[in-house]
Amino acid sequence: MIDFEPTEEQELIAETVQQFAENEVRPQARDCDESGKPPLEVLRAAHELGLVANAIDEEFGGGGERNAVTGALITETLAWGDLAIALAALSPSLLAFPVADAGNDEQKKRFLPSLTGERFVPGSVALVEPHFAADPFQPRTTAKRDGDGFVLHGEKCLVPWLEGGEWVVIAAMGVDGPALFCVARDADGLTATPERNMGIHALPTVTLSLENVRVPADAALEAGGANAVQRMIHRGRVGLAAAAVGVARAAFEVSRDYAKERHAFGGPIATKQAIAFKLADMAIEIDGARLLTWEAAWRLDQGLDAGREAAIAQRQAQRVALEVADGAVQVFGGHGYIRDYLPEMHLRNARGFACFEALTLV
Repeated sequence: MIDFEPTEEQELIAETVQQFAENEVRPQARDCDESGKPPLEVLRAAHELGLVANAIDEEFGGGGERNAVTGALITETLAWGDLAIALAALSPSLLAFPVADAGNDEQKKRFLPSLTGERFVPGSVALVEPHFAADPFQPRTTAKRDGDGFVLHGEKCLVPWLEGGEWVVIAAMGVDGPALFCVARDADGLTATPERNMGIHALPTVTLSLENVRVPADAALEAGGANAVQRMIHRGRVGLAAAAVGVARAAFEVSRDYAKERHAFGGPIATKQAIAFKLADMAIEIDGARLLTWEAAWRLDQGLDAGREAAIAQRQAQRVALEVADGAVQVFGGHGYIRDYLPEMHLRNARGFACFEALTLV
């Protein structure tokens, strides 16, 4: 039987992250969206909380407490504060979790300790490709054998590219099927072009061009075999579903509070049937999307196949995030279209979930 009752430890983590999101993340959201830069002090503070490091094995300096449901709780709450800052703060998972899942012992010793030290070290994953009908499970980027190494060739987009990162995990079609490769960001033939996105302004992303990028044999995360890409996508979809629920919850709460305070036609607009019903529908949809996300995360924790559940959760949560964010703009009326208020930013951020893949992992 599935039991979604959080443990005492999960309740404590959720409460701590909620306070962090309220006091540190949310106040920075608008300024960071305008400047297009993440708040480095907030990212360092998030690292000190161990939001990713706590999920890394103890032998590499982490807490050894990896749990997808806990990851979903953390991701939702941070995204409630701000989506872009949340994705930036959790970016170490983009390197840590693929290595932990698919790397061999030597690769784990090489990459993981740097993610549990005193310094915040961002990670990066290159999965999405700028092609019509691109399939993340069957990347067009190729990795061909060449002597004692590989040569990577292709193009990726929506690749997180935070300052201070040294490695990017790239999904490519290898000799025996899809595979993951840890590639240095300064590798010869690797060109990063900054992107200008509709939303998530505080998360720098790039389009990566790989022109015959030569990497050594040990760049391949081979321990997971061809399932490594599939596992990463499933965990990424659960993470994105949780983030979408967080955005939806933020949009709902800000519009609910505004509706209680805004008076028109003799009273608060929250008492008007059209607004009240809209807010009720928002709350119902958010709770449903959250339960789907938790179910997929629970299956991951049980070692069960979660591909179907992860896809459903992501699809439903992205729809709910967009509809709730749009509804929040409507509740605010003309103010919802003004940059002085949060709904327009929530709507821009929510629109991106339709094309996101593996921007955060659980």
